[in-house]
Amino acid sequence: MRWALVKVCLAVTAMVVIAFAVPLGIVIRELASDRAFSDAERQAATIGPTLSITTDRAELTRAVLSTEPGGRGHLAVHVPVEDGPLGIGTQRAARQDVETVREDGRASVAEVEGGFVLLQPTALGTGEIAVVEVYVPEDEVSNGVATAWLMLAGVGLALIVGSVAVADRLGVRMVRPAQRLAGAAQELGEGNLATRVPEEGPTELRSAAVAFNSMADQVVQLLANERELAADLSHRLRTPLTVLRLNAASLGEGPAAEQTRAAVQQLEHEVDTIIRAAREQRPHAQGSPAEAGCDASEVIRERMSFWSALAEDEGRETRVAGADRAARIPVARPELAAALDALLGNVFRHTPVGTAFAVDVHHSGDAVIVLVSDAGPGIADPRAALARGGSGSGGDGGSVGSTGLGLDIVRRVAESTGGDLRIGRSVLGGTEIRIWIGLHGSGPEGGRRGHGRRVGRRIGWRRRREPRATAGPLH
Repeated sequence: MRWALVKVCLAVTAMVVIAFAVPLGIVIRELASDRAFSDAERQAATIGPTLSITTDRAELTRAVLSTEPGGRGHLAVHVPVEDGPLGIGTQRAARQDVETVREDGRASVAEVEGGFVLLQPTALGTGEIAVVEVYVPEDEVSNGVATAWLMLAGVGLALIVGSVAVADRLGVRMVRPAQRLAGAAQELGEGNLATRVPEEGPTELRSAAVAFNSMADQVVQLLANERELAADLSHRLRTPLTVLRLNAASLGEGPAAEQTRAAVQQLEHEVDTIIRAAREQRPHAQGSPAEAGCDASEVIRERMSFWSALAEDEGRETRVAGADRAARIPVARPELAAALDALLGNVFRHTPVGTAFAVDVHHSGDAVIVLVSDAGPGIADPRAALARGGSGSGGDGGSVGSTGLGLDIVRRVAESTGGDLRIGRSVLGGTEIRIWIGLHGSGPEGGRRGHGRRVGRRIGWRRRREPRATAGPLH
């Protein structure tokens, strides 16, 4: 848009300059020519008084040489005498042109070699017509024309350059608000809900900025309403949970009663966590503390502490490797926790009791790789398992009726950072879910695709014998 405006201004200014400069240049040339021939007429008039007094050759010769053009050889006189025309001075005009002027009695300009001659008829005392010839060189006819044309060209070029500069500034004034609007739209599409556009620039762009900001505010409000709705729905679960807790309290003593009461307590805690997470999470600008990401290792240790209690009850061997080192990732803590719960929950739902599993964390320069492996039957069709609503054998699509929503949640978490989700065969013979989380919006490329799996093969195994633990709150 900016360069289009500059091109239009350049074309218009160039046409205006040409329209004025060309006629003005022609006028200047004509003025120079008129000036030269006016001087020639004045010079021709200086010999007129002598011709009216005498036609003596010697007298006329002295009179011609005494003039400035005569001294330079630019003045001649053609006097008719009885024995033929008498020519005095340096003659350049053709005889026919001289006779034509004498017969017509009107001045004329004839072109000769090196310039022009002015032929001026003058009456003699005898009634005859003499012709005074004044030579005008070519350089005198065009004297000053080239300089004037150069000045015109310089002025025209300056006008064009100035108009282009003004058009460029005007284009910048129009284009920058449009670029800011386009950039803000892209940022909003990428999830930066705090993006707003300065309401400046031309009237149309100001109106577009106002409309964009209003739309962004409405999006933020809609998301806030959605989170409030999720919190309200979770809040409604408290009543039936209270009844369930009271019923569990009346079960008496015993392992089954204790497990039931612990499960109810954990469920109440998870509902409270959902309510807090829904109401505390608000749209923030990218890079703010609320969305600066989280420590993946810390979240993995926390969730494995929760799931290890159930794993111990079912006789499952568990292993966490690589989580002893901090791993900051651009993913919100609740989102990563939900993704891990989805994968670990799948292990318990779709693998036999006693099946071992592990969570491995690998750090690379531009990504963090999380591997969730098990020793179950594996997934017969990984592609179908990744498809939302698909079903297969094992994993998220490992049983009939699986919706595939768990893997879809994990995949969206990975893809939000430029990474991806892959399903393969683990070293234990079961399923391996690999989550590639980009640290700078870069996806897995080249040889890095198999690097996370090689890391998983180096991890050893041992039986966890830690005390039972419940999940802590998701912050």
